[in-house]
Amino acid sequence: MTRVLVAEDDADIRDLVAFKLGQAGYAIEAFADGASAWEAFERNPPQLAVLDVMMPGLSGLDVLRRIRDSAHASVPVLLLSAKSRDTDVDTGFAVGADDYVIKPFSARELLHRVNGMLARSR
Repeated sequence: MTRVLVAEDDADIRDLVAFKLGQAGYAIEAFADGASAWEAFERNPPQLAVLDVMMPGLSGLDVLRRIRDSAHASVPVLLLSAKSRDTDVDTGFAVGADDYVIKPFSARELLHRVNGMLARSR
């Protein structure tokens, strides 16, 4: 089963993402902060990571940098963010994101993006 790591400090958004991706047949590991997500990633790298950009402690960008510097640098990463300025999006891609979804987002669109990313990475 394809495993997806989700790191999002907003419980409602985290639950929505986990529910929608779980419904689609993915095994979800959801975390409320970047540090927990990074520990889980190191322990057992997923096939894809969905990271909120702004989280307390380790941000999604911090976790993304660590992923890109790790032995599992090729794991696709989708960033979720309320930051919608072009410079914010550019920063996300510059750090190594494979995709960037701006909040609020449609759960259906998120699922399409995840499906596409996983198809490309196979």
